Amino acid sequence: MSAGAVPSAASDEGAADGLSREVPDPGTLVQAWHDRVEHEPDAPALVYFDTTLSVGEADALANALAAALADRGVGHGERVGIHLQNIPQYALVLLALWKLGAIALLLNPMYRGRELRELVSDAEPVGVITTDRDVRQVRADLEGTTVGWVLGTAESDLQSRNDSRVFKADAAAAPVRDRRTDLLTVANEYIGRKSPRVPVRGDDVALLAYTSGTTGPPKGAMNSHANVRAVTTRFAELASITPGDVVFALAPLFHITGAVVIGALALTERTSLVFTGRFDTEVAVDALSEHRVTYTIGSITAFNAMMNSEYATAAHFSTIKTLFSGGAPVPPSTVARFRERFGHYLHNAYGMTETSSAVTAVPPGTNAPVDPDSGTLSIGKPLPGVTVEVVDAEANLLPAGSQGELVVTGPQVIRGYWRKPEESAAALPGGRLRTGDSAIVDARGWVYLVDRIKDQINVSGYKVWPREVEDVLYEHPAVLEAAVVGRPDEYQGESVAAFVSLKAGYDVGADELISFARERLAPYKRPRELEIIAELPKTHTGKIRRLALRQPDEAPDEASAAPR
Repeated sequence: MSAGAVPSAASDEGAADGLSREVPDPGTLVQAWHDRVEHEPDAPALVYFDTTLSVGEADALANALAAALADRGVGHGERVGIHLQNIPQYALVLLALWKLGAIALLLNPMYRGRELRELVSDAEPVGVITTDRDVRQVRADLEGTTVGWVLGTAESDLQSRNDSRVFKADAAAAPVRDRRTDLLTVANEYIGRKSPRVPVRGDDVALLAYTSGTTGPPKGAMNSHANVRAVTTRFAELASITPGDVVFALAPLFHITGAVVIGALALTERTSLVFTGRFDTEVAVDALSEHRVTYTIGSITAFNAMMNSEYATAAHFSTIKTLFSGGAPVPPSTVARFRERFGHYLHNAYGMTETSSAVTAVPPGTNAPVDPDSGTLSIGKPLPGVTVEVVDAEANLLPAGSQGELVVTGPQVIRGYWRKPEESAAALPGGRLRTGDSAIVDARGWVYLVDRIKDQINVSGYKVWPREVEDVLYEHPAVLEAAVVGRPDEYQGESVAAFVSLKAGYDVGADELISFARERLAPYKRPRELEIIAELPKTHTGKIRRLALRQPDEAPDEASAAPR
């Protein structure tokens, strides 16, 4: 092993963190699910408000769906788009597709028109599953593509509470069924029929998830069964998830984080999976307490919404064992405030679409250190089997404590992008993923994510990383969210500009926040301008879109900015 590389499970310190030294072959997602059906058919699997499906009931529905999809031309390696929010049907469709050796194409349910057509034209699925209200629009958007059929499903199905915060009166009413296109109606017609037995291998693609990457059009990351299982087994071990735990679907399943370390993890690790549809703060915290949730992971945007809600209390979190935040690094001040408010520590986790979600995480019971130079809270240590390195612009390995590009190697790293060999070779030379993230790895193996390399600001030759300025702004009690970008400056090359949204009930001016930052930052890092806005622009998964702030006239629509 070259000097400076940090493998996780090989070190004694990693073992002391509760991470095993052995990294066994985890098998396929289908194998793991079938083992669960055999051993605990009566255990709860899927929970949706007042309804619970057992493992056996979920398997019967998944078998019926698989048989129905097979009759619609879905076979080994075929793609089917899932255009849904977090509802039980999502999990059932995943299981059905995996039983057939087919590939689940993850589609953001807010995508319409060009954004949806662009991904579908590249992936060429045989069909798409969406909500009943979107069937007609999706069919029109995808006319002329490879999509031969569109099935719909009612979000109000598989529950009877009809919570008015989630279901509008017309949506909660009994939907008018089209027997030809309604997902559960079709499935019920196939109940009792066995789906085709298809051999599934570890290198078969399980999920096709699109990422915008650093440049160019969206690319489909081919997440295999082995990739996904490598993450679910290792992350479950890290998070001390045990049979009988309750997982809440906080992160959206159409994003790689939700699909893997919520959906796939819950299905294969003998836990029950709680759904509440699209995120709503009050509904989410009610679900935590009602269903005695023990684990979840979500974006910091969702946790900020909970902190900014007068409705949420520490009592809602009384059964939680572990909370993780993924998708974007978390400021130290936010972690401290969350623990003060709710009594729980937010553990950072980091991953990418190209790594089938998590590759590093903060072990439970451990407070992540803060890098003394950048003030950055660590995103954790590598999961078992993962090696992280930091390299310079020429791909030379840098010693511990140096800042450079983060490179990741491990069993969860994809083998390439869908039908893009040149882009695959550039991003994954020799199977080593060039992340495009600037990072530091210290001598103890803690990883600190400084920022996206492309987001670096150059002020008179000095490097300014937006996150360092943002973290300072987050220390102000009035700041809900902050984003920092570079603005062209004739004298300095670039200057620092900040955008801030405020917590409810606070009224502070831009001058006060600029003064607050100036007291805590070197002169070249201080914001020259600061704008207070109602809400920062975000992707549909909650990531702040700096490009929309840096180049508002050139930034893509929110729906087209695929998250990393």
